[in-house]
Amino acid sequence: MEITLNLPEDIAHGLESKWKDLPRAALESLALEGYRSGALTAAQVRRLLGFGTRYELDGFLKQHGVYLNYGPADLERDAAISHEFSSRR
Repeated sequence: MEITLNLPEDIAHGLESKWKDLPRAALESLALEGYRSGALTAAQVRRLLGFGTRYELDGFLKQHGVYLNYGPADLERDAAISHEFSSRR
């Protein structure tokens, strides 16, 4: 889907003076709000922003004061994967 924003020139110039890549900043803002509100998962945000790893996503979220929703089920899953991986060696 393509989304077009119509901004008054003065507002667009003001935003561009703060954010050099205004389309990217708008996409990042959408992704951050989507994640904060629960509308987007971490995997969806990662895909939307083109991050190759979860660590890149984590760094991006931390930079913006947002932290991964990581609960006990996530920890158990990661521990099982780690155990499975270490058993292969």
